[in-house]
Amino acid sequence: MSSEAQRAELHRTIWKIANDLRGSVDGWDFKTYVLGMLFYRFISENLSGYLNEHQRRAGEKDFEYSNLTDDKAEFGRKTTVEQKGFFILPSELFVNVRKNAKNDSNLNETLSRVFANIEGSAVGAASENDLKGLFEDLDVNSNKLGPTVIKRNEVLVKLLDAIGDLDFGNFQDNKIDAFGDAYEYLMSMYASSAGKSGGEFFTPQEVSELLARITLIGKKSVNKVYDPACGSGSLLLQYAKVLGKDNVREGFYGQEINLTTYNLCRINMFLHDINYEKFDIAHGDTLTDPHHWNDEPFEAIVSNPPYSINWAGDSDPLLINDDRFAPAGVLAPKSKADLAFTLHMLHWLAVNGTAAIVEFPGVMYRGGAEQKIRKYLVDNNYVDAVIQLPQDLFFGTSIATCILVLKKSKKENSTLFVDASALFTRSQTKNRLTSEHIDQILQTVDNRSDTDYFSRLVDNQDVALNDYNLSVSSYVSAEDTREVIDIQLLNKDIEGIVARQAELRKQIDLIVADLEDQEL
Repeated sequence: MSSEAQRAELHRTIWKIANDLRGSVDGWDFKTYVLGMLFYRFISENLSGYLNEHQRRAGEKDFEYSNLTDDKAEFGRKTTVEQKGFFILPSELFVNVRKNAKNDSNLNETLSRVFANIEGSAVGAASENDLKGLFEDLDVNSNKLGPTVIKRNEVLVKLLDAIGDLDFGNFQDNKIDAFGDAYEYLMSMYASSAGKSGGEFFTPQEVSELLARITLIGKKSVNKVYDPACGSGSLLLQYAKVLGKDNVREGFYGQEINLTTYNLCRINMFLHDINYEKFDIAHGDTLTDPHHWNDEPFEAIVSNPPYSINWAGDSDPLLINDDRFAPAGVLAPKSKADLAFTLHMLHWLAVNGTAAIVEFPGVMYRGGAEQKIRKYLVDNNYVDAVIQLPQDLFFGTSIATCILVLKKSKKENSTLFVDASALFTRSQTKNRLTSEHIDQILQTVDNRSDTDYFSRLVDNQDVALNDYNLSVSSYVSAEDTREVIDIQLLNKDIEGIVARQAELRKQIDLIVADLEDQEL
């Protein structure tokens, strides 16, 4: 099945579920149930596939884990948890729970027990923190599913059947990112529901790919990748897609303040077959309580941090002495934490690393503390490039954002400005970058060359003379697409029109005079 066919199949399934559950589950909550069930199916099939392959290689050609009794399966629990990070009894696999769902009058309690058992299987193991709370938002006893147990179970049966009917073959063999595509499609359906923008939860896949590939120019592997506002993990997982997960040698690191999105990120890691020992996703406020001091520096950092949010800033007297913020000599404004995230990433960036950060436009030109922070970045030659993106790429906002590229080891004391605002194709209700657009941007960043109306390499002294303004439009002129007019030819045409008008007026006067003579 082609990637487009797989994507269409996924979208049809989600739309069918949405129609079946219309009116019974709020759109925003519906998103959580669909993604949660996708995850449950995936880890069930992932574990079964892993154990089947292991036993068949050992000589049991017809081994099928889902057909084992729970008693027989228990013998492999400890080893399985050590290797995979979790354990699921055969009776609690997605396929078997679904098979009995219609006849299970206590289906909600069955699923609740299964989810608790999956998380509980990791208690005391190295993977405990990676599994803890993964099913927390998938509340199968919630009144949101229905007012009675019977109604709730009817909804759960529909969810199990719809997710179970998705026919992709093995998740690992998919030509699409099923979870990422499902999340993106759900976001497009429900991003504005109940007044929730959702834009901070998800970065479109093509933007994620661009950010990751910017940090990988000239590299075939990196030590560790990091996102301090990782959301659902889509940015981090681009490295597994672009490089292959084994070429991220020491793992995937991130932190997320929103509990629901933090759980989604960990789920996403498992869905992409990133084993528990290869990722470390933390929950908390990155700016005031960062969790990865012992893991930095990172060779590749990517992020789409929340735009213009509040943070402690100078109300916390200790922050100005924080190693991440102190070198700039000033803290980002309390009402605009954007550059606080930027300084955090710069501090944790490896000497040979690259950071690619989506920034709100005002960060590039506003005065005050933000200008002083830009001065610090430019004067120390940390700004490698600024790339203006098209408007209307992100869910929840139509603002034209930009990408700030940071490096600690640059060959020249200059900054590349790229105007990619016209590189997009319209797809349904949003603009999108195509693979050709991404390649054009990457080639320009790699070559660091001037291109009329598209890119310009500017000496940092000139940036300083321009008050450290980093807006692309201040350095790259937009092409004038207005029609060129020949003024001399236009004047000649006007003269002709005026002469013609005079001649017509003369003829009209003669006709009027003739009519007046006839009346006399």
